[in-house]
Amino acid sequence: MENPNELFSQVAKYWDLETLYKDLASAKGKHLTPVEKLHLRGLLCGYSPSEIAEQLGKTSRGVETDLCTTVYKYVKFLLDKTDEKIENWRNITDWLEQSGYKCLSPQIPLNSILPEKSIVNIATVNVERDQIVFQINLRIPTSEFMELSKNLEIEEKENN
Repeated sequence: MENPNELFSQVAKYWDLETLYKDLASAKGKHLTPVEKLHLRGLLCGYSPSEIAEQLGKTSRGVETDLCTTVYKYVKFLLDKTDEKIENWRNITDWLEQSGYKCLSPQIPLNSILPEKSIVNIATVNVERDQIVFQINLRIPTSEFMELSKNLEIEEKENN
C-alpha cells in the first residue's frame, strides 16, 4: 500500500487543504489526525466511503462509521449545518465547495511557471463608448505542462 500521506494527494491541486485542515481543527478543538485528513482527502477526490475503504484495505462500514463520527461532524459544525442531515457523502464536498474551499483552478506551484516562454496575443482592439477594449490571449506554460507536452510528442512519434 502507498504511503498514507501520499494517498489522495492529488486533491491538493484543487482544494485549499491547509485552510480547510486549520478550520476543521478549529471546529474539532484540536488538530485533525492523519486518518481524518486521509479520509477527507479521499472524499474530496470524489471517492465514496466504500472506495476509500478499498484503497486503504479497510472495511467499508468502518470507514463510514469513522467519517460519521469525525469528518462529517466537523464539517457540519464548521459550516453551521449541525441540524442538516447528510443524505449522501457528496453533500460534504458540495458544502465545502460552496463555502469556497475548492480552488477555481488547479494550484500550480510558482516555481513551475515559465514566464520566458509566455505568449501574449492581442486578439482584437475595439473602441466602445469611452473605452478602448483589448481582448488578449495569454499563455503562461508551466514545467508540468512542458513535461506533459514532451511526453505526448514522444508517444505521438512512437505511434507513427
